[in-house]
Amino acid sequence: MRIVITGGLGHIGSRLLQVLPQQFPGAELVVLDNLLTQRYCALFNLPAGARYRLLEQDILKADLLPVLQGADAVVHLAAITDAASSFDKAAEVEAVNFTGTMRVAEACAALGVPLLFFSTTSVYGVQDGVVDEQCPLEDLKPQSPYAESKLKSEQWLAALPDLRHVVLRFGTIFGVSPGIRFHTAVNKFVWQAMNGQPITVWRTALHQKRPYLDLNDGVAAIAHVIRQSLFNRQVYNVVTENYTVNDIVETIRQHVPDLQVELVDSRIMNQLSYHVSGARFAATGFGVNGSLQQAIADTVALLSGLRA
Repeated sequence: MRIVITGGLGHIGSRLLQVLPQQFPGAELVVLDNLLTQRYCALFNLPAGARYRLLEQDILKADLLPVLQGADAVVHLAAITDAASSFDKAAEVEAVNFTGTMRVAEACAALGVPLLFFSTTSVYGVQDGVVDEQCPLEDLKPQSPYAESKLKSEQWLAALPDLRHVVLRFGTIFGVSPGIRFHTAVNKFVWQAMNGQPITVWRTALHQKRPYLDLNDGVAAIAHVIRQSLFNRQVYNVVTENYTVNDIVETIRQHVPDLQVELVDSRIMNQLSYHVSGARFAATGFGVNGSLQQAIADTVALLSGLRA
C-alpha cells in the first residue's frame, strides 16, 4: 500500500506517521511537506513497519502527478489551520487552503487516486442546538477566513464528478504528537496554565458548547476511511465529544489548581452554543475512544518541567 500525506509533519500528520505502520504493515508512506514550520522532530524515531519517504515540496508549486501516481490514498492535511490569526493573512489562507486543495484534487482526479480532505466543524458557525451534515448550505456560517476556505474547498470538491473523495469535518484537535501545536484549545489552555499564564477565553465563550476531537480518534478515523475505502463523496463529522470551555478549564484545574481565567475579546465571537453530531460517521462502524482527561494529563506531563 502507498499512502501520500500532504502536510505530514504537522500536529495530525506527525501522529499519523506513528500509527499507520501498525494499521498497514509494510506500507510506503510518502510525506509531502514544505518544512516551513521546521518540524524536523516529526521524523525522529519513526517506528518500524513502514517505508518512509520525505519530499520537501510545496503543494502550490510541486509537480503533483508523479508524486501521487500509484497512491492508494492521499491524506490531504496541508493547510493553514489557525483560525484566530487567519484574519491577518486571508489571502495566504485562501492560496494554501483552497488553491492548494484544488491542485491536489485535480491531480487525484486525473490519476483516479482517492482523496481524504480535512474540513472543520467551524463551518457550522453560529448554528444553534444540535447540528449535523444535513445542515442546509445557507445555514452554514463560517466565522473566519480559515473556516471559509474549508467550506469553499468542500463545495469545489463536490463539483468534481470524477473525484473519489471523502470530507472529514474534524472537531478542534487536542492531544500530544511529535509535531504538537498549541494554538487552539485544549492545548493552548494547557500551555498557558503550565507557563503560569492566565487562560485566555473569548468573552462570550466560557459556557458555550463546541465540538472537540482527541488526536487519537482523529488518526483512527483516517485509518478507518482507508481500511474501509470510504471514498463515497460524503461529508462526515468526526467528534470525540462536545464540551464547554468551562469543562476544559475545570479539567486542567485538576492538574494546575492555581490557574486563572482571563476573558478577552475576539473577532471570532460566536453567540450561540452548538452540539455537533458524529452519528453519520459512527454508522460506518467507527467508534471514538478519546479522553479529554487523559489527553490533558498527557499534555501536562509533556510540559511538567515548566512547573517543577
